[in-house]
Amino acid sequence: MLVELITGSYEQIAFGYRVCPGEKEWTLTPVFTHHAHTASLSSVASSERFIATGSKDETIQLYDMKKRTEHGSLLHHDGSISCLQFYGTSHLLSGGEDGLLCVWSTKKWECLKSIKAHKGSLTALSVHPSGKLALSVGTDKTLRTWNLIDGRSAFIKNIKQNAHIVLWSPEGSKYVVVINEKVDVYSLDTASVISTIRNPKRISTIKFLKENLLAVAGDEETVRIYDLTSQKCVCEFTAHETRVKAIDSFTTEDTCVVVTASNDGFIKLWKVNLEVLDPPVLLGQVNTTARLTCLSVWQSTAELKDSGEHTGQATTSQVSEDASQLSKKKRMHISSEEVVLQEDSGSKPEKKQGKKKKQKVQ
Repeated sequence: MLVELITGSYEQIAFGYRVCPGEKEWTLTPVFTHHAHTASLSSVASSERFIATGSKDETIQLYDMKKRTEHGSLLHHDGSISCLQFYGTSHLLSGGEDGLLCVWSTKKWECLKSIKAHKGSLTALSVHPSGKLALSVGTDKTLRTWNLIDGRSAFIKNIKQNAHIVLWSPEGSKYVVVINEKVDVYSLDTASVISTIRNPKRISTIKFLKENLLAVAGDEETVRIYDLTSQKCVCEFTAHETRVKAIDSFTTEDTCVVVTASNDGFIKLWKVNLEVLDPPVLLGQVNTTARLTCLSVWQSTAELKDSGEHTGQATTSQVSEDASQLSKKKRMHISSEEVVLQEDSGSKPEKKQGKKKKQKVQ
């Protein structure tokens, strides 16, 4: 299984690193940089075929992981992109400051549904493991449940504060809503709060490691793992020198690996024993020299046959260059798809030609 770490930065660049396990130390080998945005990156998501990055430049940029090339832009949002999530290989969901929740087909990159989900900004979304429901939170102080089959609002809850994170558990029996330093745990059956966890600092990122184990980090250098049943912190460790901006994880050969990214520029791999919960072991790290903002783990079970994926070399620009130098270089996005925008399920789609003249990267 191939595992790569995709991270975005304030410097407008997305970095890709191949995870190479070793007997003593794991290495992170640079495989690409993607500089298609004109503002800082705010979100990144991955499916087996594509990487999607969202930015304050109001665009979603696509990167084809099989061909290792830029795949085009999605230009539907009017405002910064706040969140992205793939559901399987078939759909991408996006949310933004314009309050829109968009559902995209990855086959032809059509916008299947464009829903005005919140009166203010949509700050976070999460798709249920079944793919039938989605949750969203926004600056209108509401938590909304969406029926993705018909694109309609199924439930609206006034939570009286602006939440900035919402996330389903792996099995979908519960979900969590984050407001500043507080985590409210909701039951799917009752749609009510069943427990609450308070972190010492404001939370910026969370990740379920198991159905009842939640990794939490925020405006500090520490990562904490909470047991949602006992509502207690069962493990904590200092991960970085400055605040942790993003957490993700993957499992390989029965080993749970937690990945952290920080403002200090480092991506780090941590081996976590989910049964004993001893202090995690640092497996490996890399300094990107950039101020990191978001992170996604890309995994593929297929053997990629296109050129460039096994060489360890950057495919769009040299990763060895300092991020400040890379951010000065322009990258032109290439769109080879016809994008179909559909405002709602009842209206006829308005076709917009998405083809742009391909320009050579300098």
